Amino acid sequence: MNEQIRAREVRLVGPEGEQVGIVPLERALQLAADVDLDLVEVAPMARPPVCKLMDFGKYKYESALKAREARRNQQQTVIKEMKLRPKIDPHDYETKKGHVVRFLKAGDKVKVTIMFRGREQSRPELGYRLLRRLESEISDLGYVEAAPKQDGRNMIMVLAPHRATKAAAVAATAAKGGGVREREPGADEAPPAEAGPAGQTGE
Repeated sequence: MNEQIRAREVRLVGPEGEQVGIVPLERALQLAADVDLDLVEVAPMARPPVCKLMDFGKYKYESALKAREARRNQQQTVIKEMKLRPKIDPHDYETKKGHVVRFLKAGDKVKVTIMFRGREQSRPELGYRLLRRLESEISDLGYVEAAPKQDGRNMIMVLAPHRATKAAAVAATAAKGGGVREREPGADEAPPAEAGPAGQTGE
């Protein structure tokens, strides 16, 4: 910037983006001084390097504001986990489905795990049928990102919110103020899958 620039000549761009052309460095510095602006290298690897006349302090301030706003609007992906048994009680199923619905509405992904025990392992179709039922009942909020897959004694499926569902969650959080942040799991919530087992376990 300014006197730190070492090139003999530069391709100069005016404060409004207009092309001034290739000028000696001394001329570019004089033009910057005449309008009380800084001469900033924006493409130092070009030959000759490209420099622009700008208020560097204002530019840094506006860039910091934009970066802060981008971070505030960025939603951190959270994966919740919900565990079910293949022969889950109807009431327990509705309760757990309610948790899945709540997670999706909050813009989170949900890892649904069917846990098989004993002879249940010989009936994988029970788990598959349960996952497909859940998929159809939450289809207005989310979709299957990872299809049901057997993993040892468990069968796993990952649900993700539709783009509109996630956008609504971001808007709702922003409306409350404070931007989007990762939610801490409550007593009835499962923590992110990578944090270990969570959710309520149906019998």
